Amino acid sequence: MVGRRREVELVLAALLAGRHMLLEGPPGTGKSTLLRGLARGAGLAFQFVEGNAELTPARLVGHHDPSRVLSEGYSDDIFVDGPLAAAMREGALLYVEEINRVPEETLNVLITVMSEGELHVPRLGRLVAAEGFRLVAAMNPYDAVGTARIASAIYDRTCRVRMDYQDASDEAEIVRRNAGEVADRSPDVDKAVALVRLTRSHPDVRVGSSVRGAIDLVLVAGTLATLRGAAATDPEVTLDAALTALSGRMRMHEGATRSPEDVVRDLWQQVFDPVPEGEAGETDPGEAPRPDPGQAPVRPPLVGPPGWIVQR
Repeated sequence: MVGRRREVELVLAALLAGRHMLLEGPPGTGKSTLLRGLARGAGLAFQFVEGNAELTPARLVGHHDPSRVLSEGYSDDIFVDGPLAAAMREGALLYVEEINRVPEETLNVLITVMSEGELHVPRLGRLVAAEGFRLVAAMNPYDAVGTARIASAIYDRTCRVRMDYQDASDEAEIVRRNAGEVADRSPDVDKAVALVRLTRSHPDVRVGSSVRGAIDLVLVAGTLATLRGAAATDPEVTLDAALTALSGRMRMHEGATRSPEDVVRDLWQQVFDPVPEGEAGETDPGEAPRPDPGQAPVRPPLVGPPGWIVQR
């Protein structure tokens, strides 16, 4: 982990106290990384569940093998543990990613386990959680696409830690660690991070990019420069890398008249090619105006027969 000392301490303290946890924050803020690191460092078993609309109680808890049921009937030894049953037997951490995408009937199973520490499974019987079992759930903000409100019963049975984006220096260090040697020959990592951070506060953007966008910008710029035989700091390379890495990660406000590409071009010029102070709005009479990256280039008119001008 880079930074996050306070969050690590809070999560660790809650787990050591025997509490279940809820980590809430936007995508790309290190929720999964934090928990995996804690589990590794403490030597704890770890069960991962991807929260989505297809996660039924049977997929979460487990089921009897249908083929063996037909030949042998129901018995404990033909029950196939799901991640919840496996975590309860092992006394492991059960990590449920994006819990606010999980169907309500599946969440009801988790509520019972959190409150009672046990679960009744049809034709299997009572399953009691071993010492050390903890549920840790992560969720994106409620207004993210495909999410639903979490019942108050979940909040009442968990401790909650809010995880927001880290500061610029921490995000730059994350990019350097993930980009490796490519970061040495790619555009300025600090500029890539600054560009990504600006997407989060732009008035036309509802959801900006996480630090993953800065990582991809640096990596794509490095490989694109090699393909083109250009420097990684070449303006065309950095702009194309920014468009490729960021335009798909941004969610615009409904009714916004500008596209993600338009916003990325504007922010790229603000960070990578700013107009020198005192020159804004001024053009040297002998110098062509600086192009606006947010607009298509203006082509000169075609001249037709005398007295006629044909505009493209």
